[in-house]
Amino acid sequence: IDDLRNQQKLINNEIENLPAEKDMVFIGLSGMIDPSRPEARDAVALCRQAGIRPVMITGDYPDTAAAIAADLGMIQPGDEVLTGAELERMNEREMKTAVEKTAVYARVSPEHKVKIVSALRSNGHIVSMTGDGVNDAMALKSADIGVAMGITGTEVAKNTADMILTDDNFATIVDAVKEGRIIYSNIRKFVGFLLSCNVGEILIIALTSLILGPKNIPLLPIQLLWLNLITDSFPALALGQEKGEPDIMKQAPRSPSEPILNRPMAIVIISQSIAIFASVFISFVIGKGGFADLGADMLNQGRTYAFTTLILAELFRSFSARSERISVFKLGLFSNKTLVKAFLFSFVMLFVVVYIPFLQPIFSTQTLGLADWAVIAPLSLVPFASAEIIKLFGSFRKSR
Repeated sequence: IDDLRNQQKLINNEIENLPAEKDMVFIGLSGMIDPSRPEARDAVALCRQAGIRPVMITGDYPDTAAAIAADLGMIQPGDEVLTGAELERMNEREMKTAVEKTAVYARVSPEHKVKIVSALRSNGHIVSMTGDGVNDAMALKSADIGVAMGITGTEVAKNTADMILTDDNFATIVDAVKEGRIIYSNIRKFVGFLLSCNVGEILIIALTSLILGPKNIPLLPIQLLWLNLITDSFPALALGQEKGEPDIMKQAPRSPSEPILNRPMAIVIISQSIAIFASVFISFVIGKGGFADLGADMLNQGRTYAFTTLILAELFRSFSARSERISVFKLGLFSNKTLVKAFLFSFVMLFVVVYIPFLQPIFSTQTLGLADWAVIAPLSLVPFASAEIIKLFGSFRKSR
């Protein structure tokens, strides 16, 4: 022990006798930073466009959190930065007011995270919470959608969350929002197309029978089965593969209580149903030679007119159904390759039952000439044209 003490004294004496640092020139300071991902800033900006307000909740100090949030563009003029201590002093009413203008929460505890989520939800917001730690579990559970980190997240967070982000990238969440909007929009297109066509078919059968009498039914059951097979399946399924409208992430979020069949869709369904009925009724009357009963051959010719006009009207209608607001000519008339293929296939199936002789008696159809197509083709375009005019009128009103 004495030898160790003596060695320690010698070491201390050598240290004390070392020359002090002098005659040095200050060059600068070096520091380290954990930068945000390059795509994070663009993702935050896209959130803003989409009506989504990103909020940062962190355990870092306020200055650090505010600097990172400013770099990402999360703080806008008028936004505030709150600490956990400040949140602790707020009551429920003050909390509801504070969350509407706060972009960054710093030095917060797990209880504060739950409090923030609850306040946002009580104000009517749909809240998605991301987290990776055990202390995030309660907030993930309280949010409408809890998103856990798949790489750095704990098992507790993963088991609590509704979704797991496999790449821990915020931009992936924004991409998922975009994809969700596209899916919902395509469902609306699918439903709107089918309802407008089927309501139009009901009007054709019902009103024509009332106007011209039950003997002058414009479509036979087998014809209805065939047109439903080739128009309600392939084109409708192709609408579900739309890539999405170019401004889909600039639209405001929809209300969760809003039904799929809302007022704008109801207007489209009613207008398209009336347009389909009018075009097919006129075609049927022209095809059968007028309102008088001129015999079975003329009646079959009228039914062939009505049958062909209705199928073509619904096929052309599928192109206008690709968007509820944007003209199909802006989207690109042939940009949906699947819909183009569905249109061509259905068109061929129409020709099969109209022009193949042994199928004509089965479907009660007759061969159509160029003069017949000169009547059918313009009438079948009426629903398509009316839909595009309504879109144009809506865009004009919006621009004003």
